Amino acid sequence: MLNLTSDTIRLCDRLPRRSFLSVGSLAVGGLALPQLLRAETEANVRGSHKSVIMIYLTGGPPHQDMVDLKPEAPAEIRGDFRPIATNVAGIQISELMPRVASMMDKFAIIRTLVGAEDRHSSFQCTTGKLFRTQPSGGWPEIGSVLSKLRGPVDPSVPPAVDLSMKMAHEPYNLPGPGFLGAAHTPFKPSGDAMDDMVLQGISLDRLSDRASLLTSLDRFRRQVDQRATKSSHLSRALPGDEFTERALGILTSSKLVEALDLSREDPRIRERYGKDDPECLPYSKLGYQAHMSKFLAARRLVEAGARCVTVAFADFDWHGANFVNGRKVIPLLDQGLAALVTDLHERGLDRDVSVVVWGEFGRTPKINATAGRDHWPRVTFAMLAGGDMTTGQVIGETNRLAEEPISRPVHYQEVMATLYHNLGIDASSATITDLTGRPHYVTDTHAPIRELLS
Repeated sequence: MLNLTSDTIRLCDRLPRRSFLSVGSLAVGGLALPQLLRAETEANVRGSHKSVIMIYLTGGPPHQDMVDLKPEAPAEIRGDFRPIATNVAGIQISELMPRVASMMDKFAIIRTLVGAEDRHSSFQCTTGKLFRTQPSGGWPEIGSVLSKLRGPVDPSVPPAVDLSMKMAHEPYNLPGPGFLGAAHTPFKPSGDAMDDMVLQGISLDRLSDRASLLTSLDRFRRQVDQRATKSSHLSRALPGDEFTERALGILTSSKLVEALDLSREDPRIRERYGKDDPECLPYSKLGYQAHMSKFLAARRLVEAGARCVTVAFADFDWHGANFVNGRKVIPLLDQGLAALVTDLHERGLDRDVSVVVWGEFGRTPKINATAGRDHWPRVTFAMLAGGDMTTGQVIGETNRLAEEPISRPVHYQEVMATLYHNLGIDASSATITDLTGRPHYVTDTHAPIRELLS
């Protein structure tokens, strides 16, 4: 196995240089990259390049302080924040989200999301399934399903990418491929699994010089080609076959590296997304950070060919100091979302790229003694954009205290069915097979949300 250098170097956007350079390994569970590619190809059914960007709001975001404010409710319910008008008549959202408010016509809000499992985990958001009803091997996340059913758009760009930080609360981290197996593990451009690829002759100092890196990559590619020419079989130089050749394509391709290299982006666009704030929360060192650059990286990755990119943003488990934390975190989310959706529209990607923003449950209507809101699985919200969906609307209504739906409850699986629909996958017929050979529908609820269909 090839190895790439040792310690991490930071780029100006705070993404580690090792993250950019470790793209060649992808070895998970003892499998080498050629084996992963072979397994992927065996399952590959190609399709058009539709994609999804999922923004996972870890911890359970407070719907009453973001998109479903109740200004007429008692003080212990309504809290500190006030609603403001949006550019769609009759729709109001939080004063902390003025950028999204100014472009509400490009968003759809579901205020009556139901079916939460009351579990601090990314599982339900990323799989659409219940954790307690898993087959052997576990349910796969949506990126892994897309890897299985659609395969890569470009052989040098993984179909699924996880840009989330490693989070201290283990269930917040994405669940992975489940019973689909390691071949469909989303690529995570950092972490221990990426530490085993070293290009000979590159020091840490030289890694900061992109020109030197690309020169070394080109030299490495030429050396491989020369070895292959001298040998009747590539396997005499390196283990493999056509899958090894594809692996070498990923190893030496700069497309994924370039997608993650935000220094290539127009400075005016980068400024629109804002600056990373790794200290926005007092417990940010646990992995719950506000990396604005990852919104931009997500757009660049889907543009490069990724089918699914997931970003975990900050943490919303505010049992105390709900309003102090809200004033710090919600405006950052507002800026990142507005920049991302604006970017997609300006680049003509809004019909092909779906954006979903949600968390695992809502928060209690009543504010507790420490100015926090506790867990509330009875109702929460989701925001959607792009995907050629009908936007500029609110779906569902909660009662006067934001406790529960009084009209049009929408289940998590309906949202997932909508995402699959946008990706060109019919949830009423598409299946994936578990370890026993039993097929499962990608969602248990097959119908997409009718209000969102164009």
